[in-house]
Amino acid sequence: MPVVIDSDCINCDMCVPECPNEAIVMGSAHYVVDADKCTECEGYYDEPACIPVCPVDCMTLVTDVSN
Repeated sequence: MPVVIDSDCINCDMCVPECPNEAIVMGSAHYVVDADKCTECEGYYDEPACIPVCPVDCMTLVTDVSN
């Protein structure tokens, strides 16, 4: 499941260089994650590298998209 960035994003750019798949791009108001590119850093790291560097905790890992 992809990482999601909510509207609390302050566009600080901390997450962008952490993404090995270049899945984090600027949206209309704040950064967004391209779900087709996000692999949760599988094959690179043990967990998504972008989440721990976010200074405002606006990134979450979506674990259930069925609802």
